[in-house]
Amino acid sequence: MTNHADLDPYIAVHHYGLGDLLHEQARSRPHMIAAIDGEHRFTYAQFDERVNRLAGVLRARGVGHGDRVLWLGQNSMRVMEALLASARVGAIFCPANWRASVPEIAAMLDDFDPKVTFWQHEEIGAGNREARGGWKPDSHWICHDGCDGEDSYEALLAAADPESEFAPVDTGTPLLAIYTAAFSGRPGAALLSHESLLIMAWLALQSQKIDEHSGYLVSGPMFHIGVLMGTLGTFLAGGRNAFVPRVEAENLLRMIEAERLTHAFVPQPTVVQMREVNKDGAYDVTSLFADNQMSDWKIPMVMPVDAPAIQKMGGYGQTEIGGLTSVLWMGGQGAGRAVPFVAFKIGDEDGNEVPRGQTGEIFARGPIVMCGYWNRPEENARRVVNGWHRTNDLGKRLEDGSLVFVGPKTTMIKTGIENVYPAEVEACLRQHPAVADVCVIGVPDPKWDQNVKAVVIARDGVAVDATALIDHCRDRMASYKKPKIIDFVATLPRNAHGFVDRAAVDAAFGGGGYPSVG
Repeated sequence: MTNHADLDPYIAVHHYGLGDLLHEQARSRPHMIAAIDGEHRFTYAQFDERVNRLAGVLRARGVGHGDRVLWLGQNSMRVMEALLASARVGAIFCPANWRASVPEIAAMLDDFDPKVTFWQHEEIGAGNREARGGWKPDSHWICHDGCDGEDSYEALLAAADPESEFAPVDTGTPLLAIYTAAFSGRPGAALLSHESLLIMAWLALQSQKIDEHSGYLVSGPMFHIGVLMGTLGTFLAGGRNAFVPRVEAENLLRMIEAERLTHAFVPQPTVVQMREVNKDGAYDVTSLFADNQMSDWKIPMVMPVDAPAIQKMGGYGQTEIGGLTSVLWMGGQGAGRAVPFVAFKIGDEDGNEVPRGQTGEIFARGPIVMCGYWNRPEENARRVVNGWHRTNDLGKRLEDGSLVFVGPKTTMIKTGIENVYPAEVEACLRQHPAVADVCVIGVPDPKWDQNVKAVVIARDGVAVDATALIDHCRDRMASYKKPKIIDFVATLPRNAHGFVDRAAVDAAFGGGGYPSVG
């Protein structure tokens, strides 16, 4: 075997992570605006200094390579700062779902075991405090929006060292953790590397036609990969990211007009609200839309009409494979063709490739695919087959090589932009002493695509009503996961193997509208 030790000096030359990207943006675009958040406006040079200071704050609290940092709050430019500071110290950063219930936050704390937690006081502070009190009261928690008697984010930054000092990072190092909806009843954090995020950002830049003059409205939740794609793409291009804490129609209209924003993430229900607020044309949003009634809105990822992803809409992806990675803007039909840096295979249960036209599981490999799930060794072993990641999704190849997404291998409900897995809701309902058995289905809804419905067998002799079960779920889960409708039955249809027949439950109780393409 040939010895290439003489090339060893160049190993360090190839280290490059998100922290390096920010440092270069500060050199090449020092006076261009990087982030807008309320009254705050920071150039790339100022943003770089703030991240340097925050990295120092993390180091002072013992955060190093492989340690975890958790964000329990709504959208903010500080989410990006915490992500980039984590990149500089080699840590793994997780922006959690701010709608999570106290039991869900507690489970996340136990699972992710963060060394530092950034948390928000306004609106969601009570739940954060309760979860903290039941976990490790003496752990490092930093209040990002100002709290009396607590470690304050801005005060800590002001006192920190502004000097840049961070070790080179291998691009394959995990950086971002995103808790995905539960296939098996327990959510897991998919780990995406520096390399995966850089590729994802480049793809967003290309597909959404983002450049250094672009302004992106970060109005969707940053624990969603679809929102992060545009945010990171804008950061990579040297554009402006404008952050709002949550979706409020008038605030979005005001921000678009004031900053002349060109890109956004705006779900359909929010567009309906924005049209109502702006029916008299009080706000000029023509930097983003064709007119003030947003008549050209097509998908939540809003971009110029000549952007490739709008010209040819459609594709397939999931958080675990870096978002949309088979797309029509790359050509083909159905869900299009694979983007660079990922390969797809349609396989049987053992991972053997099946002929074109035959349905099988979608397998993926490449540098954009996740590094695995945090703290899930059994699931990681199950999900990797002969060097390929099994997606738990079904698909097929067409004769021209295009990919078609047939549907989730495990049933999934789509409500608004959120994914809800029946197994997780069923597991919650089974904790109630009055529930003997349950099947959760999705029923069509004109506004939200689907609503969550539970078909419940109650235990003999135990009194319970729908409101009690809905409240039980609301107290233990993010509110969007709870059933909106509950039907009580004596029995549930079962198949020949004794399992609940979901198709029969759908047919009998109005289920349908599940997400599928092709």
